[in-house]
Amino acid sequence: MSILSRIREDVRSARDHDPAARGSLEVFFIYSGLHAVWWHRIAHALWRRGARFVPRAISQAARFFTGIEIHPGATIGRRLFIDHGMGVVIGETAVVGDDVLIYHGVTLGGTGHGRGKRHPTLGDRVVVGAGAQLLGAIELGHDSAVGSNAVVVRSAPPWTTLTGIPAQARPRRGAPRAEQPDMADFYII
Repeated sequence: MSILSRIREDVRSARDHDPAARGSLEVFFIYSGLHAVWWHRIAHALWRRGARFVPRAISQAARFFTGIEIHPGATIGRRLFIDHGMGVVIGETAVVGDDVLIYHGVTLGGTGHGRGKRHPTLGDRVVVGAGAQLLGAIELGHDSAVGSNAVVVRSAPPWTTLTGIPAQARPRRGAPRAEQPDMADFYII
């Protein structure tokens, strides 16, 4: 996929997610969430080639201008939309699927000082509400939703809603019958 096609796809995704978007030019020039993702793609490409200082410098410059910090080691899927964005932090070993929507103040953070996988993995079409904290090497299944200000410290199956501190999981409304998770998949805190 060409760079221009990817940019058009991102702009279209932002317009689909944000009813306040007035047009493609506005989204292209003003949406800081898109700018942060675009800078991340450059930094991530350099990171994968073994560079360390320049990608980190790019991510810090992007943070300065957008208020969104995405570590260059993080793996980001297609059409990620970060709405409003200020205060979003995505850690080094985080993996974000396709068509994910993240609101402001969200942290995909690590726990501990180990060198391995220590940040969350989000499946496709996950929605993360404002101020939510997802901590550790947890996995959220496809089509899950995290409520605002939830603190998620355990993995959850697809089609899950997570709310509270610490977050409790329950089946997400609207799941197609074939996609509805088994209640045995849910944890109780």
